[in-house]
Amino acid sequence: MENKDLFASLLQALPRLYRHHSPHGPVHRTLSLAARAEAEELFGKTADGKADFGPFGELVFPYHSMGAIDSLDLFGLDELILFSFYWVNRSRYRRVADIGGNIGLHSVLLSKLGFEVQTYEPDPMHIDRLQTNLELNGCRNVTLIRAAVSDREGSAEFVRVLGNTTGSHLEGAKAAPYGELERFSVDVVDIRPIIAWADFMKIDAEGHEAKILSATSREDWQGTDAMVEVGSPSNADETFEHLRSIGLHMYAQKGNWAPVEGRGDMPESYRDGSLFVSARGDGFWD
Repeated sequence: MENKDLFASLLQALPRLYRHHSPHGPVHRTLSLAARAEAEELFGKTADGKADFGPFGELVFPYHSMGAIDSLDLFGLDELILFSFYWVNRSRYRRVADIGGNIGLHSVLLSKLGFEVQTYEPDPMHIDRLQTNLELNGCRNVTLIRAAVSDREGSAEFVRVLGNTTGSHLEGAKAAPYGELERFSVDVVDIRPIIAWADFMKIDAEGHEAKILSATSREDWQGTDAMVEVGSPSNADETFEHLRSIGLHMYAQKGNWAPVEGRGDMPESYRDGSLFVSARGDGFWD
């Protein structure tokens, strides 16, 4: 296999390897190293940022620094697992809410699969790059909403972490933000109209996910699924208790997508991978 075909091969193989997706397993560790090397070659500082991205076709995604994190980190194996999930489920869903749009990689790839996408991002620094990436890829089926998602409509204080803007968050979502910070007001929108519109949601809300999910009822989830990043043990506690109380099914990447049966099965940070949430109990990697 030539190196230039690595992403294409990974994206098509990962659905078949879903019983080895745990971030704490040897397969994940090995493939992570290969994915990082490929990202540096195709989308690094010295690359032109344009490459074939397997089943998604051509991807244009120039290198961009966000402090300690850069755009290469957006091609980590856990992200590739989500991209392969989108590909496998391209006929299962039609309308996707990208909650925590960042600089747009998920929205670009969802757009390339033909989904109607609403992407939510509150940080003007990220919004500028997100718009550029949408334009570079000719994404006409993405609606950008310049707002954070919460359990209400209105405004809130936003904390920008200058040393790592991917860690920026709504005030109170993280107990002890570190480094140099900027604070300013952003719009927030209620999760309930979003879940009523979408049949799939990707939620990466930097510690605010429990607040978002706890505003929903079982009725809200009829016909809607979600992939969620759970940002902390306290968010895991609240998310588990609420979703269990309303009778939803949860499946954790850290357990190779086995059903979450107890609190110990829950992810507690991005290092544990994603949580799949659904009112349905059927398979989602088939």
